[in-house]
Amino acid sequence: MHIKIRLWVKVVFIIIIFVCLFFLYSRFIGIKGLKVKEYSIVDKNIPNNFYGLKIVQLNDIHYKVTTDKSDLEKIVKEINLLKPDIVIFGGDLFDSNIKYSDNDIKDLTKLLKSINSNIAKYAIKGEEDVDINSWETIMNDSNFININDDYEFIYSKGSEPILLVGISTNYYNNHIKETLEKIYSEINLKYNYSILVLHEPDFIDYIEYSKFNLILASHSHNGQIVLPFLSNVISDKYSNNYYNEFYELSNTKLYVSSGIGTSKYKLRFLNKPSINLYRLRNK
Repeated sequence: MHIKIRLWVKVVFIIIIFVCLFFLYSRFIGIKGLKVKEYSIVDKNIPNNFYGLKIVQLNDIHYKVTTDKSDLEKIVKEINLLKPDIVIFGGDLFDSNIKYSDNDIKDLTKLLKSINSNIAKYAIKGEEDVDINSWETIMNDSNFININDDYEFIYSKGSEPILLVGISTNYYNNHIKETLEKIYSEINLKYNYSILVLHEPDFIDYIEYSKFNLILASHSHNGQIVLPFLSNVISDKYSNNYYNEFYELSNTKLYVSSGIGTSKYKLRFLNKPSINLYRLRNK
């Protein structure tokens, strides 16, 4: 009897140690560092003049939750080393639980402005950015083009463009279908390849996503915690259907970035802060 009790005490002790180590790693080590996830996008519809184009996707910073100025400086440096042609910010620069000072706004503007791109930088809002008026000012002053519920034709070394569509957060108001219908009605140029940028990935189920060749989403952080046989451990609304890194939807490729910061819980496990690098080619 005493042997069994001692055995159970050892088992419980080991479990407690494991849980403590898991928490400490996730809270203080897993949230730091930076991983560059590189993807080759092969599609015959990509114009020849865009062959080799590099797109960097940055999102879900949640500034000052687990990402501070020093972290962001390192991220900006890494992005510039990649020499991207296009940079896309996919939302959640801020976090609604943090009160930002004027110095914070100045720091963010300076850092985002120092991100270099050969063609242009684009941005949309996440749900955490909605009530913070400084978002538009920061993006404008840091030379990001605001494509919230809007579109741009991108040109590179030729006359054939790529269509880029941006949809702002639908978290509080599902407007994606109506917005895309309006955008489609305004487009009067021909294009063979199109990219959709939206924050919450689950909203693609409300649209004809087959109209897009490539969709870039964020919001889910890929669950923040990655465990065997478990996925989307820390889930948020509108990221329950699409939270893995990649989905093949007929002829449409959907990539969901794990982002930089954290939401709900300040934890990351086997899921380092990351940016995505996409290289476009047509063969």
